[in-house]
Amino acid sequence: MARGDFVPTQLALCFAEDLALAKEFHQVVWDEQLEADCREILKLAAREDLGEAGDWTTRALIPEEALGSAAVVVRCAGVIAGLPAAEMILEYFDARLEWLPKVEDGRQVRPGECIARIHGPAASLLTVERLLLNMLGRLSGVATLTRRYVDAVKGTKARVYDTRKTTPGWRRLEKYAVRCGGGHNHRTGLFQAVLIKDNHLAADAPLLPTARSCASQAALYTPAEAVRRVRQYIEVHVPQPLRKELIVELEVDTLEQLEQVLPVGPDIVLLDNMSPAELRRAVLRRDECNPAVELEASGGVDLDRIGEIAASGVDRISVGALTHSAVCLDLGLDWLRGETAEC
Repeated sequence: MARGDFVPTQLALCFAEDLALAKEFHQVVWDEQLEADCREILKLAAREDLGEAGDWTTRALIPEEALGSAAVVVRCAGVIAGLPAAEMILEYFDARLEWLPKVEDGRQVRPGECIARIHGPAASLLTVERLLLNMLGRLSGVATLTRRYVDAVKGTKARVYDTRKTTPGWRRLEKYAVRCGGGHNHRTGLFQAVLIKDNHLAADAPLLPTARSCASQAALYTPAEAVRRVRQYIEVHVPQPLRKELIVELEVDTLEQLEQVLPVGPDIVLLDNMSPAELRRAVLRRDECNPAVELEASGGVDLDRIGEIAASGVDRISVGALTHSAVCLDLGLDWLRGETAEC
């Protein structure tokens, strides 16, 4: 299997679920685009760690001809993500380093478990150690937190989604990690879907030349009118087949706004910062008026609240914390004795 076709078993189950959805955001897989992002990050990471001089400590202490073996070991329970990136890191620093994974991305692991073995030039292994653990730890931390949220909504119809609240430059990698944890990807970027938010509507009137003399002028569009406007724009300016695939989502923060937009049929309505009681009423009204519209709950979602939110009957729950609040999974590199040592 080519690296660009890498689809771990755990992720394959999620992909099969996505195929059953009528309309879904693009889901991140390990492909050439993700590899390109990873290479850019590697260039920056190598520059900030090695500078122009390189690793003085290793150069001074470790003979160039020395070989070594080490195990990547989990210090606490979690979910692994980023193994293809680890292989790329080793190849980038020294192609002689041999990467032998013991698990696959999406796998739950326990403390003390060896997830991979590395063998090759000892100096290169020491130089690459921190970058390797940083990358795996960050992505596995996102996957681990995501799995906790996914487990919290089991038994409901709700699917857990990430957001664009990601580390700059790491977005596709972090969204890939969300998939490893069993979550779903919301749009990767502004180019991938339409999401009409309150600020889009609030910004309209002041930007109009005729509005300069009237600070109290209403927004240019109501939420329903904005959806119609976007649909018209897509019909004229967006080429096929993207026209059929492009999701149109609208944010509302009141049940009255939901009533107004359901008849015009956005693909998804984002229910912002609504209470569980309001979410239940929103689901009932959606079912009565336009069952084809999916409802997404967002705002202030945490592990304590997500179960009750999911029980309201919403289809989607977006959680910024999956990426902006994940703690790195604690991993370590333990040296193994002898060139043939196994972990």
